Amino acid sequence: MRRPLFRALSEVCDTLPAMTNLQTGIVISAASSREFADLAVEAEAAGWDAIFTWEAVWGQDAWVTLTAAAMVTERIRLGTMLTPLPRIRPWDLAGRAATLDALSGGRVQLAVGMGALHEGWLAFERDEGRKVRAEKLDEGLAVYDGLMRGQPFEYTGTHYQVHPTDFMPPPAPIQQPRVPVWVVGAYPATRSLRRAARWDGLLATKVGYAAETPFGPADLADVVAAVRPLRAEAGLPWDGYQVVAEGVSEPGAAGDATAREWVDAGATYWVESDWSMGADAVDRHRRRIEAGPPRP
Repeated sequence: MRRPLFRALSEVCDTLPAMTNLQTGIVISAASSREFADLAVEAEAAGWDAIFTWEAVWGQDAWVTLTAAAMVTERIRLGTMLTPLPRIRPWDLAGRAATLDALSGGRVQLAVGMGALHEGWLAFERDEGRKVRAEKLDEGLAVYDGLMRGQPFEYTGTHYQVHPTDFMPPPAPIQQPRVPVWVVGAYPATRSLRRAARWDGLLATKVGYAAETPFGPADLADVVAAVRPLRAEAGLPWDGYQVVAEGVSEPGAAGDATAREWVDAGATYWVESDWSMGADAVDRHRRRIEAGPPRP
């Protein structure tokens, strides 16, 4: 009797969806700092792993907003999607991230890229050109990492210079050796992909990506296939490296199926990314939070 029963149980298990280790987060496109904190509490209760805000050139401060959420939550991770590092002094960013990491008990996640030029940026700062922004991104990451690892640290680059100092440093981050950073990798640009491969996670995109040519799971698979050997070339393990997929999913089985397509393409992290604004944004985000994250 035991063998037929074992076979029957095996057949039933074979029909069940495979369990994955996919982590899930949600972007809040528009909300006051207080509303964001309330949504973070609700997201934590609903089983989401992370909640994200975005950095404005002039506007509501992302790090104050994340701090408000840190004070009323215990488990959920808190991050930016994303931080345009070329326009931020890397020591300022390292200080903010380390301070919030210590305050939150090690729950901060940073995402960086060159940033998309837009009216809200160019109203205050001129475009230095893509080459300079790429240089500042590379140098900014190097300074960020070095400061996170502690003193003495020094750096000499084209745009940034740092000398060792023990003058009132922020508390060391709980997450070591640094608050983890996801970096944009744009296929097939080798420099961009190699940059992303050297850090803690990949925000995958393609050169020339636009709304009329959606970025899908097959595109993610192309990026993953290109980044994996570059990470090996850098002597870094693939295990533990985050591959982030962004999109909009329906609650329930349809959303689970959507997430499964991205997991099959190599995603380890799903970020629900409804970037539409409007007066109903907070209510819309709340409804999606309450429905729970996709479970492929």
